[in-house]
Amino acid sequence: MTTRNSSRLTTRRAVLVAATLLALGTSSAFAEVKARIGHAMPDTHPQALAMTKFAELAGTYTKGDVKVTVYHNGVLGSDEKQLQAVQSGTQDLYIGTLAPLSSKVKEVQIWDLPFMFANEKEVYAVLDGESSKMIFKSIEPSGLVGLTWTGMGFRNLSNSKRAVTKLEDVSGLKVRVMANPVALETWKTIGANAVPMAFAEVFPALEVKALDGQENPLVHMYSNKMQEVQKFISLTNHVYTPVALVASKKFWDSLSAADKAGVQKAATEAGLLQRKLLDEADKEVIGKFKAAGVTISPVPQAELARIQDRVKPVVVKFAPVIGEEFVKKFYAEIDKARASK
Repeated sequence: MTTRNSSRLTTRRAVLVAATLLALGTSSAFAEVKARIGHAMPDTHPQALAMTKFAELAGTYTKGDVKVTVYHNGVLGSDEKQLQAVQSGTQDLYIGTLAPLSSKVKEVQIWDLPFMFANEKEVYAVLDGESSKMIFKSIEPSGLVGLTWTGMGFRNLSNSKRAVTKLEDVSGLKVRVMANPVALETWKTIGANAVPMAFAEVFPALEVKALDGQENPLVHMYSNKMQEVQKFISLTNHVYTPVALVASKKFWDSLSAADKAGVQKAATEAGLLQRKLLDEADKEVIGKFKAAGVTISPVPQAELARIQDRVKPVVVKFAPVIGEEFVKKFYAEIDKARASK
């Protein structure tokens, strides 16, 4: 073999080795993407169980490329802080309310309008419908990628003073409500002393009687031990609170097309699981509250109708803020779901 041929062979081998190392390096870079997802619920809540499943499924469907670690119980901060972190790309994934975006994305406020839904069937139809997809489209400029909508449950009223079974019973109760203008207006309209407050501060405030009550989904209440500081729950079902599983655009753009598909599939399945677990837990939790000494009071339909009539001006007031065309489409989806068998 001539020196020239030997030199060429050596060069070819070097190129092959370099290409192999580069391929291995590239493979290694994509072999495992570590991601963090956070949320506010305790680790016993259906959402926590669903997100643990999401992490498992994301690993399975991406063939080990994406490893998701779940942080329960607000370990990564409040909903607002986590959502900001996902927007900036310092946190990869978040599941929870999109309410902190409501000043920029007005459509998010639609979920705060009172008494829109009669049951979960209507809610889930809308969560899977065009209006919810439009909201995901609207949050994209904020650096977020919407993966799936899922449930958190109908909100109900609890308090430590009296059973609330009619409109007049609400009068004067000091109730913690979500810090958004629709919720504040709704509760003021029906006579409550509405107090906006971060949820982390609610239990201590109820404990020292700085607040009389609060309103949240039943499972959320029980998971956060409201039965220890509240003696009455009224089944008002006044608002349905959905949550969204969203990804940071920075994280999403780092994934291959195949891994995006895998994470999306995992998110969709975990969202459906969360709905199922919540529906089951809602049926069980009333018995748990009763066992803890809490009085559960259904609100008669006639009284609900009175309350609904009282808050109609709230819907009229905020429809232009949210976007009248969007509100019409949203209600049309509810009507379609209600009419279907």
